[in-house]
Amino acid sequence: MTEPSQNPLLAMDGLPPFSQIRPEHVEPAVDTLLAENRARIAALLDSLETPTWDTLVAPIEEWEDRLSRAWSPVAHLNAVMNNEALRAAYNACLPKLSDYATEMGQNERLFRAYEAVATSGEPLDEAQRKVLENALRDLRLSGIDLPAEQKARFKEISQELTQLTSRFEENVLDATNAWSKEVADEAQLAGMPQSARDLARQTGEQRGATGWLLTLDFPSYYPVLTYADDRALRRELYEAYHTRASDRGPHAGQWDNGQVMERILALRHELARLLGFASYAERSLAKKMARTPPQVMTFLEDLARRSRPQAEREMAELAAFARERDGLATLEAWDVAYYSEKLRQQRYAVSQEEIRPYLPVTRVVPGLFAVVERLFGVRIGEVTGVDVWHPDVRFYEIRGADGELRGQFYLDLYARPKKRGGAWMDDCRGRMRHGDRLQTPVAYLTCNFTPPVGEQPSLLTHDEVETLFHEFGHGLHHMLTRIDYPPVAGISGVAWDAVELPSQFLENWCWEREALDLISGHHATGAPIPEDLYARMKAAKNFQSAMQMARQLEFSLFDFRLHLEYDPARGGRVYEVLDDVRRRVAVVRYPEFNRMPHGFSHIFAGGYAAGYYSYKWAEVLSADAFSLFEERGVFDPDTGRSFREHILERGGSRDAMELFVAFRGREPRIDALLRHSGIDVAEAA
Repeated sequence: MTEPSQNPLLAMDGLPPFSQIRPEHVEPAVDTLLAENRARIAALLDSLETPTWDTLVAPIEEWEDRLSRAWSPVAHLNAVMNNEALRAAYNACLPKLSDYATEMGQNERLFRAYEAVATSGEPLDEAQRKVLENALRDLRLSGIDLPAEQKARFKEISQELTQLTSRFEENVLDATNAWSKEVADEAQLAGMPQSARDLARQTGEQRGATGWLLTLDFPSYYPVLTYADDRALRRELYEAYHTRASDRGPHAGQWDNGQVMERILALRHELARLLGFASYAERSLAKKMARTPPQVMTFLEDLARRSRPQAEREMAELAAFARERDGLATLEAWDVAYYSEKLRQQRYAVSQEEIRPYLPVTRVVPGLFAVVERLFGVRIGEVTGVDVWHPDVRFYEIRGADGELRGQFYLDLYARPKKRGGAWMDDCRGRMRHGDRLQTPVAYLTCNFTPPVGEQPSLLTHDEVETLFHEFGHGLHHMLTRIDYPPVAGISGVAWDAVELPSQFLENWCWEREALDLISGHHATGAPIPEDLYARMKAAKNFQSAMQMARQLEFSLFDFRLHLEYDPARGGRVYEVLDDVRRRVAVVRYPEFNRMPHGFSHIFAGGYAAGYYSYKWAEVLSADAFSLFEERGVFDPDTGRSFREHILERGGSRDAMELFVAFRGREPRIDALLRHSGIDVAEAA
């Protein structure tokens, strides 16, 4: 066993030493830190007669921060460099961390001590008061008021949920990695862009295949569904992707999440009822801007009512186009992206592939930084020599105009085996003051873009650029905070349905000519995006926007109703609820084998349970916030500074609505979202 002094997770003081972290370090480090925290907190509560912020809250924050900083690189490596030994070590620690969190959440002496500080009359600033308010709320949500028998059950549920959500994610990852298709004849890839074929060829070479290798990683999957003329090939990949981790498809039953989903829903419902909530949906709103389930349902159903007529027209146009172009009698789900792209090209003479050469990573990344620098008055620069987990990873720092270090981040852009799909921002460490020393926040920014092929740099689609801007918005929220208390610094403590505000807000600059000139340049010539191409991009911006709105509302309503309507006597009724939602809002016809929920990690393995609606809720905020820049200029420095000061720097130190009003001067309105989405406001009223 590694001595504590030789364990990099325990000796860490600064950035994680990724190259030194081994699976065998994980469990001993977690065991040590949990034991130390338990002993220290018990001793602290024994010794305190009159707890204060400095004698109670500050030291506990220090100890919790050390635990968080040790666990963060472990959880991150499990997501981006997954292997059996690390997965086993990670999973061995989950119940231990869950037990500890539940113990702290049900520690009555701790609750009384926090309550004593909150009611003592001690002079505290706004952020400190919010820390205490949230802590007391979270203790109640952890079952602090429950009798002993129910506390024990709460702990059992929490531990099992932690293990189940991890298993759900692992099943999706394993099912994704297990499937591939070797194509021997390039003619089968007809219609696909050269960049996608080159990636398939490179993937085949890397994995010992003789031909072109297709996988379910998004950079491989997406071009097939969007461009491949071979309808049977499109269907094959669609079925493999949409039956992952299920009872159907090429690996039917092998990593089936069916029972995992049912158990997760049952346990969430039981946990909510223990706490006195009618449903897990109601429990979820305890930390959100929305206050009641009817408020959320009204919001989603109102958006559906406003957008569905236009979505139905868009779908009818697409079906008619496919029928006229190729005599297609029935437009299936695996045809939608393909014919949508063909219709987009016919109508606007623009495609993602035409734009891609102008968006090399080598221009997009520094251009993104330039946009952020102009907007928020900061400076971003690369730092070399930092220990990272993969050769592709880069490390950067953000400094204020005065040179002050504000934050740092790792950038991991490309898809690869054993890396979780999707894109996300996570915190490596948060901002915190240790006496005279300020701990600057550090973020992980992770994407799954097409890697460079041969000597050519990675060329991004415009959609991928929007994804990068989105995640960087989250990163700025984490890194530019001015709050020194981790529970309400950065994204911590922010209402979950407001946390997407900075991320969706930043996406708007991907469409502004002034910003595009900073992030684009032809990879071979450096030429900017031509004006006629930009005009066609703008014209096509809201192509099928109502169909896209319907798709997001389908996910949101399915998630919320699943948790709102759960009945222990009838089970989760996952597909019964999904079918009903689709009848009401969806315009795409789905095949019987579609098993979307089995791979819906956002709600079964992420933080979006009964909260997927947050994307649309926050989109109202972000569209309305951006409308102020539309009025004053997209790089107006005063408006940028105001957004930085009121939204990015304040973190969770005040209620999200108060911060929004402080920036915008009023509460949010839905009009800007409808206008930006191309939904006819008059018709939608």
